[in-house]
Amino acid sequence: MPLIPEEPQIHESAQGPRATPASGRTAPTPRPVPGPRPAAPSRPGRPGPLRPAPPVQRAPRDVAAEPAPSGPAAGAATAVTPQLQLIPASVEGALDAAEEALDLLLDSGRAPGDVLVITTGEQHPWAAHELSFGEASYWAQHDAGDDVFYTDATIAARAASRPVVVVAVNGGPEAAAVSALSLAHSRAGALLIVCGDPQRINSVLGAGV
Repeated sequence: MPLIPEEPQIHESAQGPRATPASGRTAPTPRPVPGPRPAAPSRPGRPGPLRPAPPVQRAPRDVAAEPAPSGPAAGAATAVTPQLQLIPASVEGALDAAEEALDLLLDSGRAPGDVLVITTGEQHPWAAHELSFGEASYWAQHDAGDDVFYTDATIAARAASRPVVVVAVNGGPEAAAVSALSLAHSRAGALLIVCGDPQRINSVLGAGV
């Protein structure tokens, strides 16, 4: 009879120590698990925005800055507001005044190819001389753009724009002066110099130039 109560007590004590190590094993496992999990999502988040940002944002800005070279050409055409200088001169002295203005421009460092000279009356001697060899060679020098180009109101419409245009109002009909000044105003990119009678020039400029 005394052996019967001792056996169930041994079984109960044997089950006790088995439960305690099981609970001890579960405690250390959750501690290292949450550590690496939050650190992982932060890594892919950093390189993600950096890669698309430089090419997408910088490229359009650079492209927007590149059309600037074409901008000045368009701006010069739309602005049509060159600086105007009027040099009083008689009809006979207008061409000499234009030559003096040209010398001052070249002495100040202006490139010869930047200047276009237009006469309203008699042609400049250089233009008359070059035209004697034919219009092909004459306009070829204009297209080269490496020297001062002289022309007159009758054919000046074919000339291209240049930074500086000098007009010598050295005679010719009123219509020639009007067309020459109007054309010169549209062809001059930065500076327009007009040599002639101030009253006549002012009247022509007021006529719609």
